[in-house]
Amino acid sequence: MWLADKWKEYEVIDTSEGEKLERWGDYLLIRPDPQIIWKTEKKEQGWKKYNAHYHRSSKGGGEWEFIDLPTQWKISYQDLKFHLQPFNFKHTGLFPEQAVNWNWIMETIREAKKKYPQNEIKVLNLFAYTGGATLAAAAAGATVTHVDASKGMVTWAKENAAASGLDQAKIRYIVDDCKKFVEREIRRENYYDAVIMDPPSYGRGPKGEIWKIEEGIFSLVELCAKVLKKEPLFYLINSYTTGLQPAVLAYLLGLAVQKRFGGTVEADEIGLPVKATGLVLPCGASGRWKNL
Repeated sequence: MWLADKWKEYEVIDTSEGEKLERWGDYLLIRPDPQIIWKTEKKEQGWKKYNAHYHRSSKGGGEWEFIDLPTQWKISYQDLKFHLQPFNFKHTGLFPEQAVNWNWIMETIREAKKKYPQNEIKVLNLFAYTGGATLAAAAAGATVTHVDASKGMVTWAKENAAASGLDQAKIRYIVDDCKKFVEREIRRENYYDAVIMDPPSYGRGPKGEIWKIEEGIFSLVELCAKVLKKEPLFYLINSYTTGLQPAVLAYLLGLAVQKRFGGTVEADEIGLPVKATGLVLPCGASGRWKNL
């Protein structure tokens, strides 16, 4: 498993009975997690003294219970800074387990920049959310195109870039349906060195386009392989969908990308260490293709 274990301002303190106790900077949150089917003794004080608790409803969804939490606050990961706020369905605007992929993105780009310092590295980040991977790529020196169907998320990503001192970085922000944008880029012959994608299990585009990952992911990976340059650098897929195990992501990349460009494919679960018990909380899976 690939662990996001380099955080200083975030940690999973404990997990038990479908919930996780987390520290986000100066604040303690309790949020539900369907992976936590085990029960451990809740010795940590945070279970009783927290800043906010998201309660799931038996009818679906849920609501926040706020004790002492600001409407917005900030945490850092290395030189990257992120605005956080509690919003619909338990989220805060950041998935901290993705830090393990941010590290890989930065290392891969920096290696390429060191080898070919004169070359521009163009990265396409699809379903880009609030921009964690975008900031990682830009901080490493890449030119990034950030695409998400939500105008609000794109605005949030711009705020995170500014907070990280990357407001002048070469980042192009696009509010659009990811598949349609890629199709247009292929017609325009606008090619990229790398593709990053973090598709939702289910979603709708700006004009009501329906996305179901099991039905659309392979054709999308194949499509995005066509927007890569002749000698691309990398391709990263992340998934929170339970049915898409690491092996499935490896097969997708093997068939759609490695078969076309060579290189190597690896895939694994990603996770967060749990401080109180030494367990690891599984947080989905990632597949990585890299050129040799």
